[in-house]
Amino acid sequence: MNTTPTGKLLHHRTEGPATAPPLILGPSLGTSTALWDDVAPELAVTHRVIRWDLPGHGGSPADLIGPGATVGDLADLVLSLAESLGIDRFAYAGVSLGGAVGLHLAVHHPERVASLAVICSSSHFNGRAPWEERAALVRREGLETLAENAPTRWFTPGFTVPALVEDHRTAAPDAYAACCDALAAYDIRDELSSISAPTLLIAGREDPATPPAHLREIADAVTGSTLVELPGASHLAPAERPEAVLTALRAHFAGDAERGVRVRREVLGDAHVDRAQSRTTGFTARFQDFISRYAWGEIWTDPTLTRRERSLITMTALVAHGHYDELAMHVRAARRNGLTPEEIGAVLLQTAVYCGVPAANSAFAVAQRVLAEEDAAES
Repeated sequence: MNTTPTGKLLHHRTEGPATAPPLILGPSLGTSTALWDDVAPELAVTHRVIRWDLPGHGGSPADLIGPGATVGDLADLVLSLAESLGIDRFAYAGVSLGGAVGLHLAVHHPERVASLAVICSSSHFNGRAPWEERAALVRREGLETLAENAPTRWFTPGFTVPALVEDHRTAAPDAYAACCDALAAYDIRDELSSISAPTLLIAGREDPATPPAHLREIADAVTGSTLVELPGASHLAPAERPEAVLTALRAHFAGDAERGVRVRREVLGDAHVDRAQSRTTGFTARFQDFISRYAWGEIWTDPTLTRRERSLITMTALVAHGHYDELAMHVRAARRNGLTPEEIGAVLLQTAVYCGVPAANSAFAVAQRVLAEEDAAES
């Protein structure tokens, strides 16, 4: 488990069902979890959303990082947070510095990042000099002047979010300066091509800090990535254009569910899936989404085992627990996955040894009926 030098963790907020797939949301420099206030609750309908604060911002301790910090240090703090919550693999979306953390994780910890969204960010932040100068200014004079100018850096003319400006003003100067050190040292351009996670890039067309060209550079390097440009958005797009950001993120992070529905149809057949979907109600909708995403979108798509092998395992487990209605469905699935009646019979014979003769007797009756129905349908 990753541990922090102080033993402390990043301050965070968790929303959504505990059984939903985890989605970690990273902030921009000078902001807090409030940056996601208009987006996170909607994402939490289908995800376990975890928002985190940078060191010295919001509720995070300032001493989590110090002078000379790197984006890698911040990424390690995120991994420590994830592990404290029992999260091994997660989707990730981040703004600006939070987006840079996401890119670092996708490059250096690809096994942890299931899907990635990078918002108003960059693979580099225009060299060391401007950030070294800002760090020195903040260490010398504090954050008041920078906070006063924040709206012009963050938003289009005439728009502001006072709560975010106040977050900037009240951040710990030493921790803010250490984050500037991280941005000064950050340049991941040569490593972008190694990113394998499905990647979405969101650019604000009016963003002076990380203009669309910076996101386009990432899109050109990351195979299969998607770039979305938002008109009327500056640097803090989730605050200024929350509906547009939400729409893009929903489409991107729905990939597991869509893939799961496709695999579910391939294995169980269109008729079964159509019946299940037609019976879906508001009460059962989350469960159906969970089945599509987790059982079919993650487990059945894992290439470690073939679909034939998964059918063998599934039939055995269903016999062991006496789920004979489900067994009938998965005998049909086993035929679609290429198993012969003889192989199915061999599986059920083995269950007689390890699950008991009465269980196997019932299973043979179910399988014989299903196979006879299939023979009749083909004749």
